[in-house]
Amino acid sequence: MALGRASQQLDLLDPVTRFCEETLPGNSIFAFLHEHRDTLFPDGMFTDLFAVNGRRSVPPSVVATVMVLQRLEGLSDREAVDRFMFDARWRYAAGVGGWDGAGRSGFAHTVLVDMRERLRRSDRPDRVFEVALAAARNAGLIGRRRVLDSTPLYDAVATMDTITLIRTAIRGLLTAAAAGLATGLRAVLAGLGSGDDYTGTAKPVIDWDDTPAREALIDSRARDGHALLTFLDGREDLPEPVEQAMRLLATVLGQDLETGPDGTLRIARKVATDRVISTVDPEARHGHKTNHHGFDGYKGHVAVDPDSEIVTATAVTAGNTGDVEPVADLLTDLLTDRPDDGTAAVYGDAAYGAGEILDRLDRAGIDAKTKVQPPVAPTGKFTKDRFDINLDEQRVTCPNGTVRPIRRVKDHPRHAGKADFGAACATCPLRTQCTDSKTGRSITIGHHETRLTAARTRQQDPAWKADYRATRPKVERKIAHLMRRRHGGRRARMRGRIRIAADFNLLAAAVNLARLATLGLTHTGRDWTLGPA
Repeated sequence: MALGRASQQLDLLDPVTRFCEETLPGNSIFAFLHEHRDTLFPDGMFTDLFAVNGRRSVPPSVVATVMVLQRLEGLSDREAVDRFMFDARWRYAAGVGGWDGAGRSGFAHTVLVDMRERLRRSDRPDRVFEVALAAARNAGLIGRRRVLDSTPLYDAVATMDTITLIRTAIRGLLTAAAAGLATGLRAVLAGLGSGDDYTGTAKPVIDWDDTPAREALIDSRARDGHALLTFLDGREDLPEPVEQAMRLLATVLGQDLETGPDGTLRIARKVATDRVISTVDPEARHGHKTNHHGFDGYKGHVAVDPDSEIVTATAVTAGNTGDVEPVADLLTDLLTDRPDDGTAAVYGDAAYGAGEILDRLDRAGIDAKTKVQPPVAPTGKFTKDRFDINLDEQRVTCPNGTVRPIRRVKDHPRHAGKADFGAACATCPLRTQCTDSKTGRSITIGHHETRLTAARTRQQDPAWKADYRATRPKVERKIAHLMRRRHGGRRARMRGRIRIAADFNLLAAAVNLARLATLGLTHTGRDWTLGPA
C-alpha cells in the first residue's frame, strides 16, 4: 500500500468548516488540530510505513487525527470511525470538510488497526508523542523538573484459575503444533486416559465441592501437560510458536502445583512470585498499588513537567513491577542532558525513595525531592533511627549505649553490613522496648545508608515540605486526565505489554495535544509559541 496524501485545497465556504470556526472555542482540541495538523504530523512523516507503489492509503494525517481524538474520548475503533463519519467537529479537525464535497466520507475501522501495527513495527513507534513533545519543548514549555508516578492498568482478559490455565496452555500447544506433530501429541493424551480432548474451552463437569474429585481432575490435567512436555523434550527445529507454547505450559504447571506425599499433584497453598494469571495475556500479573488495593494487569508510569503539566515520558510494566524499575527510562532527557545549573529536580512519593535512585540522581546532579520511607519496627519498638550509626568508624551504638562493630555482608542486593547486639540484649533494661527476638536486636546497613539518612533528615525541613506539597500532587491530576475514560484508560484496550505501552504512549500524546490547545500554542511558520503569532 502506498502513502496517501490529504488534499490541501480546502473549501473555505464548506458548511462544516464555517460552522465549526464560528462555534468552537479557539483553544479546543478540534480547532488546534484543524489549524496545526499538517505541521504536527504531515503525511510525509509516515513515508517509511508505506510502499513506493500500490493502492493509496487513507492519508496518515487524517488517521493520526482520528487516533488522537479516539484516545481522548475512549472509543473503540468502530466507534471512532463512526464519530469521524458523523461528527462535524471530527471532520473539521481532520480537515476533510463536509459530506457533499470532495472530502473523504469515511473508512474501514481496520485502517486504525493497520496504522497501529505499522507504527509498532517501525523505527519510531511513538512518533505522534514525540512531535507533540517537541512542539512543547520548542515553545519553551519543558523545564528541568519532573514528577513521577504510576497507576494501575487493568488487563483486557479474564484472570484464570489453575485448571483453566493448564487446559488453555495445553490447547495452545496443540493449536501451535503442525498437523503431524499435533497427531503425535494427541496420541500421548489418548494413552493417558484423562478423557479430555481439549477441543472445548469449558471446564470439565465435576462436583467442584467434592475435594477428591477436584484433586483428581487437577492431577490428571497436570500429568497430561507433563507428558506433552516430555514428548517434545529434546526435539530440535521446533517452530517458534511451539516453543513459546511449551514455555508457557511449563510455567503454568510449575507455578501453582506441588506433589503431595501420595504422589498426587495438587494446588500449592502459595502464590508464585511472578505468577502468570492468563494464557491469553501471559505478560499480565497480579499487582498491588497499596497493601489493600490489588489489581490484575499492568502499571502505567509517567514523568510530568509540573509547570506546564506536559507528560514528558511514559512506560508500561507488569503489574508486579516496582516503581523504581522504569525510572531511568522516564528520566532519559534529564540524565543525558546535564547542564550544571542546579535546576534539575525529580519529585515522587516514597515508592521512588530507594537508595539506588537517590544515588543515581545525585551523581547526575539532579535534586532528588522524593520521599523516603521512615524506619519501621514492631509497634512500640525502637526504630532504626534511634541507633547511632557511624559509618566512618564502622560501628553502631544502641539506645542503651552498647556499641557493636558493623560486619560486612557479601553479595547481598540490599544489605552491605550488619551489627548484631546478641547477648547484650539479654540483660539490657530497654530490651522490651527494642526487641522480642531470642537472639537479640540486629541492625542492617544498606548500600546507600548515608543517602537515605540524609534524605530523611532533609525532608523534615519546612521549605522542603512546602515545595513537595505544591509540586508533587500535579502528577495526580495528570493521571486523572489519562484515566478519565475507562476504555483505553484504566482498562487496557489490547493485550501484551508492548501494544499496551504503545497505546498508553498515544494516550499521553493526545492529552498533551489537548493541553497545548488549552495553553494557546500556535505555530509561526518556523517555531511554536504561546498566544497569537
